[in-house]
Amino acid sequence: MLTTPELQRYLRQIMLPEIGITGQEKLQQAKVLVIGAGGLGCPVLQYLTAAGVGTIGIADHDAVDITNLQRQILYNTHDIGHLKANIAATRLSALNPFVQLQPIIEKVSEHNAAELMAAYDLIIDGSDNFPTRYLVNDTCVALNKPFISGSVLGFEAQVSVYNYKGGPTYRCLFPEPSATANCAENGVLGILPGIAGAYMANEAVKVICQAGTVLSGLLLVINSLTNSNQLFQFTRQQPASVQVLPG
Repeated sequence: MLTTPELQRYLRQIMLPEIGITGQEKLQQAKVLVIGAGGLGCPVLQYLTAAGVGTIGIADHDAVDITNLQRQILYNTHDIGHLKANIAATRLSALNPFVQLQPIIEKVSEHNAAELMAAYDLIIDGSDNFPTRYLVNDTCVALNKPFISGSVLGFEAQVSVYNYKGGPTYRCLFPEPSATANCAENGVLGILPGIAGAYMANEAVKVICQAGTVLSGLLLVINSLTNSNQLFQFTRQQPASVQVLPG
């Protein structure tokens, strides 16, 4: 049940017929786990908190480093050396006191993944390494939970929704880890995780509210250098069947 202050806070999105009171109540009741409070996690956390997602878990065991500040916009210079999850929870609480924020100071591993994810309806993977991405995929498949994943490198970002209503999984698209370099080795435009993270948060709202066309079986590739987007279609099978869609 939405209170009067909540109705006022979320008025602009409640006005949308695709959201409405019903959708806003779904957001209020939703429990979302964000894995990684870094470049992708920061904008995801900010937008989902602002949107009124009722419970948000923040799983990150790292502390803020000076090299993070070029893109991880929840933090500032004074936060260096302090735990990201705790700082994020404090800042986000100030943004929206109606959201329950749960900092989880643990590295997501094969020993705790199932227990951590079981308490949430939707998982958002903002991790920056292949082992975690495959672990998130396999755990979500085992628990029958949808998840949203994004990645960034250089000027290019990728976003998709996996294991949604029987749709394809991460392994359907990427059966094996690739040899792609990471941001620490090749760099990333600081603005790019904000763009990708906004898309990821947008997909989360659509999944929760059952609105619009979800990026299930669709990989969105964003090139910020050329201002071009591409959609690749893939199916739930291995090896993955991928088709470039016109657009």
